[in-house]
Amino acid sequence: MPEKPSLAIIGGSGLYAMSGLSDTQEYDLDTPFGKPSAPIVVGTLEGRRVAFLARHGIGHHLMPGEVNYRANIYALKSLGVERVVSISACGSLREDYAPGHIVLPDQLFDLTRDRPRTFFGEGLVAHVSVADPFCPDLTARLEEALKETEATVHVGGAFVTIEGPRFSTKAESHTYRAWGMSIIGMTTSPEAFLAREAELCYAVMAHVTDYDVWHVDEAPVTVEMVIQTLQRNTQIAQEAVRALVRRLDDGERTCDCAHALSNALITDPKVIPPATREKLDLLVGKYLK
Repeated sequence: MPEKPSLAIIGGSGLYAMSGLSDTQEYDLDTPFGKPSAPIVVGTLEGRRVAFLARHGIGHHLMPGEVNYRANIYALKSLGVERVVSISACGSLREDYAPGHIVLPDQLFDLTRDRPRTFFGEGLVAHVSVADPFCPDLTARLEEALKETEATVHVGGAFVTIEGPRFSTKAESHTYRAWGMSIIGMTTSPEAFLAREAELCYAVMAHVTDYDVWHVDEAPVTVEMVIQTLQRNTQIAQEAVRALVRRLDDGERTCDCAHALSNALITDPKVIPPATREKLDLLVGKYLK
């Protein structure tokens, strides 16, 4: 059996080109929830196997609402992944979180509307705890890794996910600021919640590309603005990933993510339909024996 990846990175395809990545293999997987956004590339980095998945597909052809988040997370779980780092663009809702900076958020606010957001249903109910939606252990490791780069890093803040694909109106942007949100993006929900249901550690490296539309002294956000910042920060992201991989260990995870479903399943096992048991065996099989 191939060595399972120590870490998965969900982000742009530019990360695959990092120096030092070798012995790559593509996995074109199917899942009970459909196809992932793209084939998963697994390679050796710093002596460990690392998986890479282009969230928006090769060439960025999937809108935020079209991404098959369930298939993406399920596919990574099926490869044996236990830790996932999302690399995402975001707008800043705070003066001190400036374009070019990196934010490691600790809270998440979901304003998406049209996306499947759970693996469960069809006769099996689970209520997973997401009071702290990002893994504190993985976030701390990511913070230490980023110290090896020249990036300006902020730890903490609430990340609001909007449906997109449009950017915010000024009224919306000012409302999110009044609510105490720190950054804004379009993809972290439901990705983070699905990762928790799959008992994966999940953290976000959010790259600030703009001040959304609230800042009177800055131009409103554009696609060109987002792309320029992401291209400048690709090297930083690559350096941080390499440093993070060096910090991983092969021991048991000590965070709560590893057993997030242990007290979340509420359905009497005797009434779970066989088809649902089979569909979700990868996630819940150990709890239904």
